[in-house]
Amino acid sequence: MPLYEHVFLARQDVSNAQVEALTKEYTGLIEEGGGKVTKSEYWGLKSLAYKIKKSRKAHFSLLNIDAPHDAVAEVERRMGLSTEILRFLTLKVDEHETEPSVMMRKGDRDDRRDGDRGSGGRGGFRGGRGGGGFRGDRDSGRPRPPRGDREGGERPPRPPREEKDAPASAAAAEAKPSAAPSKESEA
Repeated sequence: MPLYEHVFLARQDVSNAQVEALTKEYTGLIEEGGGKVTKSEYWGLKSLAYKIKKSRKAHFSLLNIDAPHDAVAEVERRMGLSTEILRFLTLKVDEHETEPSVMMRKGDRDDRRDGDRGSGGRGGFRGGRGGGGFRGDRDSGRPRPPRGDREGGERPPRPPREEKDAPASAAAAEAKPSAAPSKESEA
């Protein structure tokens, strides 16, 4: 028989006991269809990347299924009708994993949390120094190297500003003669 991995997301306001009841219900449907569920994992209540049917969180659950296609199709049909199920995904696989799934491996999650997120620990675009911006590649203890287009890394002095008393439009009008010929010169 074909092998499937089936993940479903239940609404956040459903209790853990109700999620277990849903899992048992769908396991019973698979067994009625002539298949079996080889592994069932509850991954917990997790935040979603975006709202799904007005929910920001969902209960995640995994079923490893060894069943004919008709039994899996019936489970998917019933999940589509259920108001407790937000989403589901069924994948056909060559073989099931025997060890716990990636979501259940606690050691891997702890290593990732400590290593990949920088020293800030809070996420976001803070870089490694706790400040803002996208400059995590710079060390705050060292000065930046000088730029090649400036001598000695210094900026050239600014040109002096124009007087604030004279409006800029009046000064521009005096400097440029009018392009349109005047009426007096035509006569």
